[in-house]
Amino acid sequence: MRNTHCALAVAAALALSGCGLTGPARQVPDGAPAQWQAPLPHGGNVTELSGWWRSQGDPVLTQLIEAAQEVSPTIASARSRIGQARAERTAAGAALAPAVNGVATSTRTSQQQAETPSNTTSQVYAQASWEVDIFGANRAARNAAQARLESAQAGWHDARVSVAAETANEYYGWRACQSLLAVAEQDARSRADTARLTELTAKAGFQAQATAAQARASAADANSRAIAQRAQCDVNVKALVALTAIDETLLVRRLASTEGPESLAALSPAQDIALAELPAQTLAQRPDVFTAEREVAAASFEVAGARAQRFPRLTLAGAVGRGRVHVAGENVTANTWNIGPVQLSVPLFDAGTRHANVDAARERYEAAVSSYRGTVRQAVREVEEALVNLQSTQDRAEDARTAVQGYQSAFVAAQDRYKNGMGSLLELEDARRTRLAAENAMVSLQRERSAAWIALYRAAGGGWTRPAQQ
Repeated sequence: MRNTHCALAVAAALALSGCGLTGPARQVPDGAPAQWQAPLPHGGNVTELSGWWRSQGDPVLTQLIEAAQEVSPTIASARSRIGQARAERTAAGAALAPAVNGVATSTRTSQQQAETPSNTTSQVYAQASWEVDIFGANRAARNAAQARLESAQAGWHDARVSVAAETANEYYGWRACQSLLAVAEQDARSRADTARLTELTAKAGFQAQATAAQARASAADANSRAIAQRAQCDVNVKALVALTAIDETLLVRRLASTEGPESLAALSPAQDIALAELPAQTLAQRPDVFTAEREVAAASFEVAGARAQRFPRLTLAGAVGRGRVHVAGENVTANTWNIGPVQLSVPLFDAGTRHANVDAARERYEAAVSSYRGTVRQAVREVEEALVNLQSTQDRAEDARTAVQGYQSAFVAAQDRYKNGMGSLLELEDARRTRLAAENAMVSLQRERSAAWIALYRAAGGGWTRPAQQ
């Protein structure tokens, strides 16, 4: 009869373990647009952005990004969070399985007032206990831990994408600075030549001394701008050193091996890369959106777990082993086993603790949903802004080239007239300023375009793909 009762108890527990509570529906809020309002670059042809920097044919950029990812504290922290989440997932899953402990005991008994001789009892046995997860509390904890593990893994990818984008921005910022420096140094040389020519004509009596003073002031001003621009380039190098942890001397040599700053095309990444059609599902391929989604799932599981704590808990225990009794010089050994106790714990009164835990879990779920929706809205904004900036730079590129060519021709003509004594220094300086402004605007436009490409790379998830099972 005892065995029959135990079997019935186990069977009932197993049947009940199929039951469980669920949290709020884990349907991800829909915040993706039906279509993008901004136009797609290059007509939205299908090309993958993953590892876009490797396709640029610039080994220095690839080396810098890989070095930055290797030493980034952000990525290291994300990697540590993965390890922590994996350990928590293992611990949560282990709660669903029986716990088994090995036990060894030895007892010496002596009764001086009785005729029973002294004896020694020794036992070695395996003791098992198992909480039957009737209402799914442990399953909910395991599922929440699994969701947070997936969130941590996506967070690691997000950190890598962020570091790659930051490094690329700094690198293209340095290249733009070098182009601006080349423009500034060329302008400084031109103004110095004009100042020298003006000084000679002033000494010969063909120009007023005030004109010579004005030319010297213009040359000094240009030289000052060139020095300031060179300092800015040095600051860019310092930023790259901090990001990559590469020795500055070595880094400067690597940067010097790149294509010359006169190549404006070198400032714009993704020369022949067209973004994929960017369907709304692109948002789901962003690591940060996926992370927020997993947090919603984890919070939902935690609501279910908190609800399950308000219901009865069933625990089974048992042991199997071998014992030995030594008495009066004789040994008696035998196998031992037992099942029980079968314990049913029913919560009766806790002053509202469990109910408050459910309310707190539900509020955390609502906060996770709100955070997810905000993340989606921010993702939509980033994609739209990057597309707008790309389209804007593309539309302005031809006008910028036309302006540079026109103002350059006007400056050359003004310079020739001045050298031949047919134009004034004021006219020459005015033409020089407009040419300089156009050249700087052209470089800035290319830098703006590179920043827009990098922003779009990051906004589209950096080539990361969400797990297939999701």
